[in-house]
Amino acid sequence: MAIVLTSLAAALTANAVTALNGRLIARPLTPGDIAKYALPASLEYSGGLNTLGIGTPVYLEADANIAIPASQITNVTFALTNAPIGSQAAIAASPFGTNVGVYEPADQLVYQVAGRALLRPDVPGQYTVTATIGTFSNGTATVSYTVTAAVYQGAQLCELCHSGSLDVTEEYQYWSNTAHAMIFTEGINGTLTSHYNSSCIKCHTVGYDTNAASLLDGGFYAVALSNNWTFPTTLAATNFASMPTALQNLANIQCENCHGPGSEHFMGAGDTNKITMTVFTGDCTQCHDDPPTHADGTQWYASKHAVTTTTPSGAGRDQCVECHTAYGFITRIQNSTVTNTISFPPTNTTYAAIGCQTCHEPHGQTVPMDNSYLIRTLASVTLGDGTVITNAGLGELCLECHHARDGGASNNVANWPIGIRTWVGASEPPSSRDFGPHEGVQGDMIEGANAITYGKAIPSSAHRYAVSNLCVGCHMQTLASTDPGFLLSGGHTFEMSYSMVTNGVTNIVDQTGACIQCHGPISSFDFPVADQNGAIVGIQTQVQQLLNQLSTLLPNASGVVDGSVKTSLPVTTNWTTAQLNAAYNWQFVSNDGSMGVHNANFAVGLLQASIADLTGTSVAGGLPDKWEITYFGSTTNAEGAPDADPTGDGIPNWLKYSLGLDPLVAGIQVPGGVVYANGAGNLGGGTNTIQIYTAAEISFDTVAGTAYQIQEATALSQGWQNIGGPIVATNTASFSYLTPTRDNVQQFFRVAVVPNP
Repeated sequence: MAIVLTSLAAALTANAVTALNGRLIARPLTPGDIAKYALPASLEYSGGLNTLGIGTPVYLEADANIAIPASQITNVTFALTNAPIGSQAAIAASPFGTNVGVYEPADQLVYQVAGRALLRPDVPGQYTVTATIGTFSNGTATVSYTVTAAVYQGAQLCELCHSGSLDVTEEYQYWSNTAHAMIFTEGINGTLTSHYNSSCIKCHTVGYDTNAASLLDGGFYAVALSNNWTFPTTLAATNFASMPTALQNLANIQCENCHGPGSEHFMGAGDTNKITMTVFTGDCTQCHDDPPTHADGTQWYASKHAVTTTTPSGAGRDQCVECHTAYGFITRIQNSTVTNTISFPPTNTTYAAIGCQTCHEPHGQTVPMDNSYLIRTLASVTLGDGTVITNAGLGELCLECHHARDGGASNNVANWPIGIRTWVGASEPPSSRDFGPHEGVQGDMIEGANAITYGKAIPSSAHRYAVSNLCVGCHMQTLASTDPGFLLSGGHTFEMSYSMVTNGVTNIVDQTGACIQCHGPISSFDFPVADQNGAIVGIQTQVQQLLNQLSTLLPNASGVVDGSVKTSLPVTTNWTTAQLNAAYNWQFVSNDGSMGVHNANFAVGLLQASIADLTGTSVAGGLPDKWEITYFGSTTNAEGAPDADPTGDGIPNWLKYSLGLDPLVAGIQVPGGVVYANGAGNLGGGTNTIQIYTAAEISFDTVAGTAYQIQEATALSQGWQNIGGPIVATNTASFSYLTPTRDNVQQFFRVAVVPNP
């Protein structure tokens, strides 16, 4: 019994140290959610905003740390702790089933649902809800959430302040030139599509809510009802103009679709606590998660952008968040352009995944931005070595982050060992992570720039010129809704492959549709090419083999070159420059992630150049470093010297190297100056027996233009015999001749100066 109690106490103690990390939010609800979780079709969509129309539901969700076992959560109690005067609103049960999970993919990694409820505000004003989360052994957390209920006003009211007047921003002017601002008008007039109908206007108008509780929200449905307006039976060019003015003011996708109704914000003289400003994706996916036709948001769920790590966010991470969070990226771009003043503080290091608004500016932009896609920026990108990228098209946006973040390659290698910071984001002391190109080097790779080239002109593939819009051309390829990879690859997933389970086996399917137009009918990115030895292998296979080969030439964590294949490099400041150069290129190719597909020629060329540089002789007159390291562990082992004879068989290392023999395998000596060496241990892997005949070397200095004759005699008492013909020196240098002694016990040699023949 004592043992059981001790174990129970230990378990409770372990649970107690796990923080509850409770929170209370408004969960978005999208068309895709309703289909995915089989929810009632009558449920109103929600962007998860904290500003909403009167009568619009708030889908409240209390979350807790996912590390806490769900069985530890005992109860969640909701309470309406503040409401406007005259409100009769009350907390109600949530219509969501237990199968409905946490919404944001990044949040799913850290949170679990503890409890849910629903609130429908009934009068304008602010409402505060609290939730108390109880657990058996992880404590209790009381969290709160405030929403503002208001009445829709239409974009004309927003224009009063947000058109550049009153020293406020010009979002209205930018928005008025976007497709959002015209989509209902064009649809109902018949210029958008021939099948535009009443089901479209739920997302294309302001505040379209058919619930009876929302008839006082001032939204499109309520105003249409009061004006007896119905959707026209025929699409015609005069339809929009014939609508009541009050309805025209609420038509199209406007400010309040994304920010919530603005009456309280306006009456509060622009109080930002009474309007929603968010970068979270529910704001967009309340309409754009409706596959198969409106599936951009659905695709994003499957992207790595949706689950970007939370590690590089928070206080002190101002530089990291420029690429790793939505807030940080938006702030960086807005600070570097003249369009739109800053919407978020420059030092906002709060985490938010790379979502819709990270890459798209919903308000639109001025030239040279692309309003057809609301791209946040298309400014040219400068790589760390000064290379300016101007040929990427829409891919310029991707390259804002997908390039090496640690400056120029040569500067990185030179500065890091001497303690000069190379990492662009840093306030802390230099560390091993400062070395190398950082993570996403796809831009540098596809452009064939900013790597260690050893002064060589390493060629690049044609992708940087042949693929329209660069990254976008392949990673956002359009797939038919009937394609098995639809919603898993292409589009806003940015994925080039997807997993498919067949007969219980998971296979990775490469989405090669974007490749076929140039490369023909290939089904895999590992398409066959000839490697450096002439063998036909897949390009990705070849790159992996070269990465493995290069890693065997670099030190392990103990600083020893042990010949092992490495999946990461423990770079330290005492590595040689040659090793650092090679390590940079290894990281460069590895971090690119495409295994040669982005730029096969450049990736292979970098790795081959690095291997060639490391396998050269670092000691003058020595044997190749790779050979010495393979057999003797390092280039400084005395037994690996060219003239050393580690096995004592009379055959020096240099001769065994030239014959491809293992220097650690001794040959068998027999009379007559012959050594038999079994070739089973040679580098070529052969099994033939090699006979080595011992010999002498004659070396002598020559003068250009002089003729020399090598002569031999078996005894000094005998005459001298010429060996071959005269040798005419073409330069002043040392000449070497290896003598044949197979048939002689002894020989004497001399060199005579003779007339030029």
